[in-house]
Amino acid sequence: MTIDLRPAKPHDARAIAALIAPYITSGILVRKQLISYFEDIQEFFVAYRDGFIVGCGALHVLWDDIAEVRTLAVAPEVVGTGVGHLILNRLEERARELELQRLFCLTFEVDFFAAHGFTPIEGTPVGIDVYEHMLSSHDDGVAEFLDLASVKPNTLGNTRMLKELNGG
Repeated sequence: MTIDLRPAKPHDARAIAALIAPYITSGILVRKQLISYFEDIQEFFVAYRDGFIVGCGALHVLWDDIAEVRTLAVAPEVVGTGVGHLILNRLEERARELELQRLFCLTFEVDFFAAHGFTPIEGTPVGIDVYEHMLSSHDDGVAEFLDLASVKPNTLGNTRMLKELNGG
C-alpha cells in the first residue's frame, strides 16, 4: 500500500470533513462547520492513496512555543497500517520547522500518543500571563486547551497530553 502525504489544499476540505464525520458521530472529535475546514486548511496535512484521502491531521499554533495536534484521523480501512503515525510524524516535523518547543493534544488515544513521546498532564501548560492572552481567542480549540468549563461537555474523558520537542 503506497501512501502519499502532502499539505492539504482547499479542494480537500470536504473530503477531510467526510473522513472525520464518523469520529464526530462517535464523540471522539468535536463537530465543526465546513467553513472551519476551509479557514484552517493550511494547518492540515493529508494522507492519500489511489487519489483518495485516507488520513488527516492539523497543527494549530497556540503561542510562540507551543502548538496543538488537531483532527488526527484515518479512514477505517487503514487503521493499524501506520498512516496515523506518518501524519503525526509530519506534524511534529512541521512543529520543529516552526521552532516550537512543545506539542499538546487532547485525546482518547492515549497509547497512540504515548508511543510518540507524549505524556499525560494536568491543567494548562502555559503561564498565567499567556493564559490571560489566550482567553480572548474565539477559537473553540483554544477554549479546550485552556480547559474552560464552557467546553467540558465536549472534552469529558479526553486526556491532556504534552510532548517536549527540545533536544531534537
